[in-house]
Amino acid sequence: MGPWGFLVLAGVFEVGFASCLKLSEGFTRHWATAAFIALGAASFYCLTKAMAHIPVGTAYAIWTGIGALGTALVGVCFFNDPATLARMSFLTLLVVSLVGLKLVS
Repeated sequence: MGPWGFLVLAGVFEVGFASCLKLSEGFTRHWATAAFIALGAASFYCLTKAMAHIPVGTAYAIWTGIGALGTALVGVCFFNDPATLARMSFLTLLVVSLVGLKLVS
């Protein structure tokens, strides 16, 4: 897998660990806490592999962007977070920004 593949995978794992953080209910649910730790480690591993070839600022921005976008969508779909027009508009702007970073890197 190439560095961009590792970066996307790191972002997907970030969505997983952020979602498990919510599900852990303050680290009181052991299965969700264990999943949080495992997914966090996997995310950082993949991010480290990506940063060996992608500039640190670009990699970090895209990693957090994928995580923020994915976690926001998981929140809307599974945790009853609001899906207002303004919120969806800014998430769309985030996607445009991530694509722009990929294009200029």
